[in-house]
Amino acid sequence: MNVTTLPADRPRRTQQGASRSGGRTTARQAEQNSDAPTIGATALQPERGTTQPAVKPAQPGREARDEKQPRLRVAPPAPVSAPRAPFVALVLVLVLLGVIGILVLNTRIAENAFKLDALRTKQSTLDRDEERLRSDLASKESPVTLASRAKQLGLVPSRTPAFLLLPDGSKLEMPGPSK
Repeated sequence: MNVTTLPADRPRRTQQGASRSGGRTTARQAEQNSDAPTIGATALQPERGTTQPAVKPAQPGREARDEKQPRLRVAPPAPVSAPRAPFVALVLVLVLLGVIGILVLNTRIAENAFKLDALRTKQSTLDRDEERLRSDLASKESPVTLASRAKQLGLVPSRTPAFLLLPDGSKLEMPGPSK
């Protein structure tokens, strides 16, 4: 930190509009307004009236430009104004499409639930019919049922088998008439 002490008899100079932050701007202004260059912590500022002020080479038009132009300031950003009506309309359309989509989806799910219930009822009816038909077939295939049914039709059991001789010399056993 650079510390420069002033002699007691030297009046302080204040500048109108000077920055009070003590940053680069203040150092640059002090450097431009000083009688002698004071750079660094070891630089000495001469007492008043002992030396001639350093004359800087004049840049053409700079002094006139500095006096005529006001200081530049940072302008606030331009306000961003987006039209609200299209955005609100877009949001409403998206919400409505979402609600309609959910309603259609729920309707399809309900339809499929009714179809599934009807198919399950039909499947259980078909399963009962199949089981009933299997038990009927099993009871009709039993030997006891076959024998009683044969008697109802007038058939009698055979006691002696009959044999047929085939031209190739083999025998075929066939039941013969009963007595």
